[in-house]
Amino acid sequence: MDVEILSRIQFAFTVSFHYIYPPLSIGLGLLMVIMEGLYLRTKDPVYEKMTRFWTKIFALTFGIGVATGIVMEFEFGTNWATYSRYVGDVFGSALAAEGIFAFALESGFLGILLFGWNRVSPRVHFIATLGVFLGSMFSAVWIVVANSWQQTPAGFQIVGEGMQARAEITDFWAMVFNPSSMDRLMHVWVGAFLAGAFLVLSVHAYYILKGRYVELSKQAFKIALVAATVFSLSQLATGHKSADGVAVNQPAKLAALEGHFDSLAVADMYLFGWVDKEEQEVTGLKIPGGLSFLTHWDFDTPVRGLNSFPEDERPTALNAIFQFYHLMVAIGMILILLTVYASFQWWRGKLFDQKWLLWIFVFAVLLPQIANQVGWFSAEMGRQPWVVYGLLRTSDALSKVVTANQVLFSLIMFFFIYLILFALFIYLLTKKIQHGPYDEEMEDDRPQQREMAEIFK
Repeated sequence: MDVEILSRIQFAFTVSFHYIYPPLSIGLGLLMVIMEGLYLRTKDPVYEKMTRFWTKIFALTFGIGVATGIVMEFEFGTNWATYSRYVGDVFGSALAAEGIFAFALESGFLGILLFGWNRVSPRVHFIATLGVFLGSMFSAVWIVVANSWQQTPAGFQIVGEGMQARAEITDFWAMVFNPSSMDRLMHVWVGAFLAGAFLVLSVHAYYILKGRYVELSKQAFKIALVAATVFSLSQLATGHKSADGVAVNQPAKLAALEGHFDSLAVADMYLFGWVDKEEQEVTGLKIPGGLSFLTHWDFDTPVRGLNSFPEDERPTALNAIFQFYHLMVAIGMILILLTVYASFQWWRGKLFDQKWLLWIFVFAVLLPQIANQVGWFSAEMGRQPWVVYGLLRTSDALSKVVTANQVLFSLIMFFFIYLILFALFIYLLTKKIQHGPYDEEMEDDRPQQREMAEIFK
């Protein structure tokens, strides 16, 4: 493999591993705010216990997320030096804003969140929990803004020529509110909320099935189910809005997502299929004119296809882009069906009587994670061959002194380090889940302890 392919694989691997954790932190942060807010309002110790429990798991995901995120910044300088020079002014501003408005807020309140129980008042601790959650949300803002600028550049001018050219910001807020940033941010946030909600659903469904922490788990399950139902339905709206933006700003990507080749023709929407790049056809189940309708609200309006673009400006891995995108959509629909059905059973009063449904929720924790990953893959692969859309090609963004062997060696090294980190994460997560929200034996002994206290009073 050449250095470009290896560098792309390395960055895809490191960023994909990193992206397991930030969505969990954002999603858990929201649920922790809800749980602790319920504790403040009701004074019910059940909500305090569940908040303390999920705070420990939040700390685990947050720590590994920070550690794995640092690696990507070094990759910009080693493998992608030309790219770093080109976008340095843009990324520097966004990352500086993240440090000032997000990381400082998050880290400032993190100590109180983790160690402030019984040391500060409940209200102060709740404010700390809210601060950490907002910090994680703001962190996502600036990362998505920077990435969205690569998709739809705005608020800049090109300074210099040739290899010394770079993008310089002329309008900071135009850069922040570039044509795709807000649509993509909402889509990312909702995906993160779903990841956190389904982790809570999975763990507490497991406890209920095993007869452990049943009353607490039923309350936590209901909280997470409300969030999961609302956000799975919301993802339909944010996904559609994001796709509308792609149709306007990146028509070549839209054509790749749906395997649409004809230069200008009515476009079908495939529920699933297989793309034959050589024959320029898709085999599968489709809704005739479906893409035309979703794009223009008219089944007969033509849509630009891949053949309307120069061959060297089309995404290359068409079948992979198609499959990743349709897998994301399919998982989104499954999450809607699952959460709406569970909510219906809750309304009927039979939610916790159906063990088969709870077992589905135990394993459904993987679905939002898979959807988040393949969604990013389809977005980034669909942008190719551009690293900055329409301005800088991926092949021109590489470092000129890094060799394929060096990238391959570091890729293998990262693989084993991340494998160890993932094993450590699973071990610690399993250990915390096995321990549970509180010591069951001591909880069982409390009525007897109170009775003995009354006798000796």
